[in-house]
Amino acid sequence: MVKKVLFICTGNFYRSRFAEAVFNFHADRRNLPWQAFSRGLAIHWAEGSLSPYTAAGLSARQIPLTYTGPTRVQLTEKDLAAAEICIALDRQEHLSMIQEQFPAWSQLTQYWEVPDLPMIQPEVALPAIESHVLYLLDHLPK
Repeated sequence: MVKKVLFICTGNFYRSRFAEAVFNFHADRRNLPWQAFSRGLAIHWAEGSLSPYTAAGLSARQIPLTYTGPTRVQLTEKDLAAAEICIALDRQEHLSMIQEQFPAWSQLTQYWEVPDLPMIQPEVALPAIESHVLYLLDHLPK
């Protein structure tokens, strides 16, 4: 049975999609029974289906785009319930949004500290996300 990890950000355009792809790529390589998916809290804030920073970051790591979903998707309670682990990419940005939209899930969600542009540039954010994801993969519950 495949277990699910949910990565959450604001637009489901940049950070969460990168985390999803990195996780799925490495979980696949390790033959782990885990799969990631990603969602956004306010997908109307971004235009397009995938950030060029995400595409470039994945390309530089030789991770095919097929390891992330085809487009941006708005977060629902059903998504939260489907995941064993829920991770929002930035506590400062996402905690209040989750408390407002999904109050029952705010304490059940883990929060990383990877701010969005322009607070932190992709050359810092993407390696930070990758590091968090690799740590997570090494410490998944059995």
